[in-house]
Parts: sequence; structure tokens; C-alpha cells
Amino acid sequence: MGKILAICTSPRRGTLKTPVPSAVLTPEWGIVGDAHGGSWHRQVSLLSAEKIEAFRQKLWVDYGAFGENLVVEGIDFAALPIGTRFQCNDVLLELTQIGKECHSHCEIFKKMGECIMPTQGVFTRVLKGGEIAEGDELVIL
Repeated sequence: MGKILAICTSPRRGTLKTPVPSAVLTPEWGIVGDAHGGSWHRQVSLLSAEKIEAFRQKLWVDYGAFGENLVVEGIDFAALPIGTRFQCNDVLLELTQIGKECHSHCEIFKKMGECIMPTQGVFTRVLKGGEIAEGDELVIL
């Protein structure tokens, strides 16, 4: 079980995401108002809070700096298999991809020569929608 520490969105792709207190997720779309929503397999991105904390020992970054939608404490997402399902309130997510290749390096990579999203970030699709908020529990089913 994990705890959502931050929900981050952005209105355009290629920009930093900023924290919001809550979000509405729509089935087979993603987070309402987030640029990465759509009819594809990477609707919502998740990153372990512990991975961000470890990176912060080298360079301080705010939540959303890696382009992640959900920062969750207590779950090592990259260690889970594709197809893993998560529930938060009424929302049901399915893990569809672990990591991604960065085609144009982000600002963090340009400063540090590394970024954790390509190896530690995961992507999900929304199977069932609903509302989530900071502090809510995310359960592995």
C-alpha cells in the first residue's frame, strides 16, 4: 500500500507539471486537464517518492519535475510487472509500461547527466474513473 504525496498536472506537453490538491480521472483518458491524457497506454505516470528523495541528494527537484502525475510513497513501481492493477478510492489503474526513452533530454538530464523517469517511472491507463486527492491510499491489487 502506498500514499499519494503529490498529484501533478500540466496543460501542455514538454512543460513541468505542478502539484494540485486533487484530480478527476476519466476511464481510458487519464487526468482531466493534464496534457498527457488521451486514448493511449500512457495516460497517468507514477513515480516512487523514495526514488525522488534519493535523487534530491544530488539535486533538489520539486514534485512534477520529472513529468510524473502521481508521487507515491511506499511502492517501488519499477519492480512490479506489467498488468499490475492499483486502486485509489474508485479509481482503477493498470500498469502498461515501465520507463520510457527520453527523445529530447529534460532540463534535469541537461544539468545532471541523468534522469530517473526513464528507469523508475511507470505508466498506467485508467480502467475506472473517479476522484483522488493528496494523502489518499493507493493499493496494489
